[in-house]
Amino acid sequence: MAEQSTEQTLIRAETLQARLGEVVVLDCRFSLGNSGAGARAYAEGHIPSAHYLHLERDLSGPVGEHGGRHPLPAAADFAARLAQLGIDRKTPVVAYDDNNFAFAARLWWMMRALDYRDVRLLDGGLAAWRAAGGGLDTATPLARPVTVPVVGDYRGTLDMSAVRHARQADAQLVDSRDPPRYQGLEEPIDPVAGHIPGALNLPWQGVSDQQGLALSPQAQRERLAVLPPDRELVVYCGSGVTACVNLLALELAGYHGARLYPGSWSDWCSYQENLEELS
Repeated sequence: MAEQSTEQTLIRAETLQARLGEVVVLDCRFSLGNSGAGARAYAEGHIPSAHYLHLERDLSGPVGEHGGRHPLPAAADFAARLAQLGIDRKTPVVAYDDNNFAFAARLWWMMRALDYRDVRLLDGGLAAWRAAGGGLDTATPLARPVTVPVVGDYRGTLDMSAVRHARQADAQLVDSRDPPRYQGLEEPIDPVAGHIPGALNLPWQGVSDQQGLALSPQAQRERLAVLPPDRELVVYCGSGVTACVNLLALELAGYHGARLYPGSWSDWCSYQENLEELS
C-alpha cells in the first residue's frame, strides 16, 4: 500500500487561483432531483474559464433495461467530448462541484480510468473557491479542440455478472449510499429497496468534512478500517456516481485496485435473479 500524494489528486483553491491560466477547469455541478439545476448554476456564475459538463449528457451513456440509471458513456465518445474542450491525455485538468465531490469525482474517476493522469479535484469545491476570494464569471469560454486520443475501455469496472462472480470469489462489496437506503428503509429513486447481499455500508458523505474538504489520508484510513484487509474491493452506490467519492477516499488512503460497479444498485435490482436472492 503506497499513499497517494494529495497534491496529485486534490488542489487547493489558492493554488488554482495562481494556476488558472495553466489548466482546463471543468464545472460538474448537478442535482439528481433537478437535472437542469447544474447548468443553470453554471450560467449564473462559475470559476473563470471553466467549461460545464452535464452528468447525464456528458458523463453518462444511454439508459437501457439494464446497466443502471447512469451507465458510463462509450470511452471513445467521452474522449471526443474532452477533446472538444481542448483536453488530451497530457492536459492538466481541475474539476469541481458544489456537493462534496459527488459529481466531480465521477469525472475524476472516468478520466483516470482512461489514463488521463493529470486530473485533480478542487478541494472544498466552489465554496472553497469563494472563501479564498475567488470571483465568478458568466461567460462561456472559447474551447480550442485537440486531436481525439485513441483510448481503450475504462479500467477497473465490473458488470453485474462479474460482480456475482466476485462475490463468490470472496470480494468485499462496499455500498456508498445513505444508511436508510442501504438498510432498505427507504428508496426514493430506484424501484426496489435494499442492498447487494454481503455489502458493507460506507456512506460517501464521510469522505469530507463539514466544509466539503477531503479528510486527511490518515483520517481516510481510519474511516476505511472497517473494511476487511486483503480482499478485493468492489464499490457501488445507486447508479455509479457517488461511489466514485469512496474510490477517491481509497486513493487518498493509499488503497489501490478497488473496482467500480458502474451499474450499481439500479442495475442490480433490474435483474429478477438478484431480486429472488433478496427475498
